[in-house]
Amino acid sequence: MVTKRDYYEVLEISKDATQSDIKKSFRSLARKYHPDKNPDDPSAENKFKEIQEAYAILSNVDERRKYDTYGHNRPGGSPFGPDGFQGVNINIDDLFGGGFESIFGQIFGSSRSNSRRKKGGDLLVRHTISFQSVYDGLDDELEIEALTSCSKCNGSGSKDLDGVRPCPSCNGRGRVQRIERVGPFAQQVVSDCPACNATGKIVTNPCISCNGEGSSYQAKKIKFSVPPGISTGNRIKITGQGEPPRGNVGENGNLYIEIEVLEHTWFERDGADILMALPVNYTDLLLGTTVVISHVDGKDLNIKIPPNSKPGDTITLPRRGLPHMRSSRGRGSVTVLLKLDMPTKISRSLKNKLKELKPEISNSISLEESIIEEAKKRRGK
Repeated sequence: MVTKRDYYEVLEISKDATQSDIKKSFRSLARKYHPDKNPDDPSAENKFKEIQEAYAILSNVDERRKYDTYGHNRPGGSPFGPDGFQGVNINIDDLFGGGFESIFGQIFGSSRSNSRRKKGGDLLVRHTISFQSVYDGLDDELEIEALTSCSKCNGSGSKDLDGVRPCPSCNGRGRVQRIERVGPFAQQVVSDCPACNATGKIVTNPCISCNGEGSSYQAKKIKFSVPPGISTGNRIKITGQGEPPRGNVGENGNLYIEIEVLEHTWFERDGADILMALPVNYTDLLLGTTVVISHVDGKDLNIKIPPNSKPGDTITLPRRGLPHMRSSRGRGSVTVLLKLDMPTKISRSLKNKLKELKPEISNSISLEESIIEEAKKRRGK
């Protein structure tokens, strides 16, 4: 069972706080934890509801007196009915403009509002970039088909200015109200008007281009920047480039561009680090050599293979990897894994030469002794 916090503690005020103090503290905390301002914090909505509940009680003189007397164990149970307090959808603009008082002023009499600001739908598109772009970053552009405010009617949905009238069902408000009772309390429930689809208007002379919807699917070009170090699955947010809200009243949604990085011919990546397998012949492993290959930073990689190297050995080139995304830590490393490159075919003359050289290039100890020595090395003995 979850224990409720003291309402005065929730609002960060003392028990002798005035109504003005209560209102001031509520405004500050509600703005801080409003879900619209904290879309990536799932705990913000619960904190916001807790703040609303505390304010609903302490801002009402009679309810505050009962709370001061009985605390949370008041006779008759919760004043919000059997389901407890469910939160009130407050438009964040009301927290600045002063319109929220009427919502809480009527919570114990007759109303609850659903007046959160309307916003259009978000869009998600996937975009492919080259491995090279992960190092360089990129200014890019793509074209999408998206629901866009109609350019012919400027989003009004009407062919002419006289073709729009207020919706008679909601008197142009876009919302309708009904009275419901929860236990002993009456509440006023506000919902979107079905007659006008929450737009508050009826179009009598529809625009031919958008059929009176005020928006239609159109092609549009989006310019954006890809930061260095980006990975497959990362998303770039373009604010306001999503779909328009219903009736074009409110804010556009956002556009999210999900990045997919193409594979490189010989490089693999692990975050900012680059991995690669390098095929090397037996002679180069035995004698040592330097292999030069081109690199994404524009400077060749000089891979120095020391004499007596073995397949499976690794060579690390620090600070030659990819940039760390949104970090000042510089670049990762390049790690090279040495692999024995076996020829698919050899000539008869080469076979004969290898047979002659075998005693010289083979170990002088027996195979059994060689296996034991290798096992000791692996165990650190």
